Amino acid sequence: MTYKEIIALIKREVKPALGCTEPIAVALAVAKAVEIISENCSCSGNWRLQAPLHLDVAVSGNILKNGMGVGIPGTGMVGLPVAAALGAVCGESARGLEVLAGLTPEAVARAKQLVADGQVHISVADTDHLLYVKATVSVDEGAVASAELDPHAYAVIEDDHDRIVETSFADHILMSSESGAAVKEHHTETYDLTVKDIYDFACTARYEDISFILEDRTYNHALAIEGLIGDYGLQVGKTIRENQKEIFGCDFMSFAMGMTAAASDARMAGCTLPAMSNSGSGNQGITVSMPVIAYAIKYLLEDEPLARALILSNLVAIHIKHYLGKLSALCGCVVASTGSACGIVYLQGGTYEQVCAAIKNMAGNITGMVCDGAKVGCAMKVASGVSCAVQSAVLALRGTCIPSTDGIIEDDVEKTIRNIGTIGSAGMKATDRMILDIMLCK
Repeated sequence: MTYKEIIALIKREVKPALGCTEPIAVALAVAKAVEIISENCSCSGNWRLQAPLHLDVAVSGNILKNGMGVGIPGTGMVGLPVAAALGAVCGESARGLEVLAGLTPEAVARAKQLVADGQVHISVADTDHLLYVKATVSVDEGAVASAELDPHAYAVIEDDHDRIVETSFADHILMSSESGAAVKEHHTETYDLTVKDIYDFACTARYEDISFILEDRTYNHALAIEGLIGDYGLQVGKTIRENQKEIFGCDFMSFAMGMTAAASDARMAGCTLPAMSNSGSGNQGITVSMPVIAYAIKYLLEDEPLARALILSNLVAIHIKHYLGKLSALCGCVVASTGSACGIVYLQGGTYEQVCAAIKNMAGNITGMVCDGAKVGCAMKVASGVSCAVQSAVLALRGTCIPSTDGIIEDDVEKTIRNIGTIGSAGMKATDRMILDIMLCK
């Protein structure tokens, strides 16, 4: 990939997201469908707060799994129904993954009422796409001035959380484009990024071209502080930080675990602060960046080495996700903490070979961690991932690397990464279905 293409890749995959991205994808699709009705009908004032809206949302199993138990910002509720309702009453599709940034108490009250009145229906879609949302919105006859007796619209999201691939009004297709999977398949032959390319780019890129990545610190550190101040979720990060002297110790590992888990605590419990996401996931964005940020805070590093470490950590995670896919049965913190391990190696003066060793150490350690949906318990997995990242980095810096005689590890780091992707995307399909069945039958 060229210099400009790598920068474009980072900017495409690292961006702010308000709320867990699976319910946010639902809110985004619903918001787009409501906006289509508004554009094609005579709607006066803030009609969305009063109109008798009916929402029918079909989602892939992975969207359902990751939306069932996660907090929705500003509501004190969990699940896809309230996320869909919020998208209908106040969502702005132009904001992308920050679709709910315009949240108001009135909107929250109206959304809760729509859910209570049974006007939001969530179902599992018959689709091969792991990431899929089709949101259909209709309005009672006479509620809006329209030439259609039954004004209704839908919007479809596929393969990426903010990729709208089709829209319709009154059974007329307004827009239809290639799905994200089709685009990815079309460009697979031209994808030639390697860990060596990533390491060289992080070391040599002009600082002024990559300083934007410091927004990672702006967003995710603010979430961490919020998680430490408030009583969010399981309070994993807060508990670690409050018990550092007696139990966890005052070392860097405990500091990084506490700060990263605190940010996840806040996000998973519905905090209204956005996260800087990676590859469509806020938790992955937190886990890939906060351990690196924590290192810079603890050891008082300048901005430039932090920026280069964040570029490295984010790109390694993006690279692994290229082979794994956006959603799978493999926990995203495996990928994200692998990226942060590389960032920590870099900040300690590590070489390319030591970065590769850190990746292999992570692959041989926590590759089997499963994703059983987004929820407050994710903060515990995040803390575990950070612990493994620090261990892997320290071992790599000592010249210790899991050998290719072990399990899925290969001498070639790229083959090791592809093995992770194959396990998570193909090997764990049955696991993914079983996890969803267990969750639905509880």
